[in-house]
Amino acid sequence: MRTICLYFEIHQIIHLKRYRFFDIGNDHYYYDDYANETGMNEVAERSYIPALSTLIEMAKNSGGAFKVALSISGVALEQLEIHAPAVIDLLHQLNDTGCCEFLCEPYSHGLSSLANEDCFREEVLRQRDKMKQMFGKEPKVFRNSSLIYSDEIGGLVASMGFKGMLTEGAKHVLGWKSPHYVYHCNQAPSLKLLLRDFKLSDDISLRFSNSDWAEYPLFADKYINWIDALPQEEQVINIFMELSALGMAQPLSSNILEFLKALPECAKAKGITFSTPTDIVTKLKSVSQLDVAYPMSWVDEERDTSCWLGNVMQREAFNKLYSVAERIHLSDDRRIKQDWDYLQASNNFRFMTTKNNGMWLNRGIYDSPYDAFTNYMNILADFIKRVDSLYPSDVDSEELNSLLTTIKNQGDEITELEKEVEKLQAKVAKEAAKKTTAKKQTAAAAEPVVKESGAKAAKPAAKKATAKKATEPKKPAAKAKKTTAKKEG
Repeated sequence: MRTICLYFEIHQIIHLKRYRFFDIGNDHYYYDDYANETGMNEVAERSYIPALSTLIEMAKNSGGAFKVALSISGVALEQLEIHAPAVIDLLHQLNDTGCCEFLCEPYSHGLSSLANEDCFREEVLRQRDKMKQMFGKEPKVFRNSSLIYSDEIGGLVASMGFKGMLTEGAKHVLGWKSPHYVYHCNQAPSLKLLLRDFKLSDDISLRFSNSDWAEYPLFADKYINWIDALPQEEQVINIFMELSALGMAQPLSSNILEFLKALPECAKAKGITFSTPTDIVTKLKSVSQLDVAYPMSWVDEERDTSCWLGNVMQREAFNKLYSVAERIHLSDDRRIKQDWDYLQASNNFRFMTTKNNGMWLNRGIYDSPYDAFTNYMNILADFIKRVDSLYPSDVDSEELNSLLTTIKNQGDEITELEKEVEKLQAKVAKEAAKKTTAKKQTAAAAEPVVKESGAKAAKPAAKKATAKKATEPKKPAAKAKKTTAKKEG
């Protein structure tokens, strides 16, 4: 049976403030709080709240037939908790329907998968714990920032226990193949891959309200007919996009939400279902491996990483940032860790792009890519000074590696000790339960014995009383004898 896998991403840019050269060493706060608050409130009111309310309504009205998947970056969750808690409430309501699967992604929505394996692993596992804590289930499927994927990244993701991964159905990778099948990583066959149909996805997220588009206006029945007309053997249709496309890229006045609401009924009429990524990777077999030697993504026509690392400025900033990755790994300073998350976010490098792809790019406070580069490097200079003050740069690699090895060994030892503690706690609880049960059984067994003893004790007492009465003299009879004697005399 043909099925649609509908997935939305939630991520919010952390806006950096204007940071001058003379601020280096004097100002350690890098963010524009006003821009962050107003930006989050705007996207929440115009997109997240109405879109999530619609998804909840669709899930309830379908009787469980409608399914959807979401992934939320850690930095976006932080901003939502501060500025838009109503969105968090809606996410919990959607989770309660049982029709939504929450995926895992890098905490920072950054590019660590292209730079440092340890950093990537740490923030993925941290995000997985965060999602489990918030929504009660550990994610089984992973999506990288902007769907970045390569053979090497796939192998790393599989080693963390994930069963599936979302990525782009890029033409330069697929060639003649279709994205409408399940594939697997060539380094780890256990990791199944779901590939985005970029045309069907962009029809909604980019072209829906474009009156110059040949297919405008797009209705739900027409859209489902396109899916139904695909070759019968193509069973999986992956439609992935940002949630902000509903309300921001495509305004609510375009009736984008009404279009979305109509999809399940139109799909049902054609025998097309909706599935979560886990449903698909669990039930369907892979048709073949996917070979991706160089990283691909869902961004721009090239579907690669050139929008973040395509020019000298971007690569310089990127390499400078990750030059302190090992020292950050050593740090337990909360502010350093938070700044590290925010400075890794991919949009910081996106603002520096010099590519001309025909699409307008909102660079925020920056006038040009060079302006973005200068501001970021000033901030990075101050950040690295703070890191060096904790872990001086003159510490040689051998000493640093020794420290990292010690930390890793201690971490492994702590993990083992925690497991032992859990075992002992379970054993103690079991013994306590046994003792409680034994006490109850003893009390229950002792109760009838007490009653019986009382009854037996009562019988001898009754016998003694009877014997006593039998041996007592009969006083009235004696009096009668005396009276008789008097009469005779």
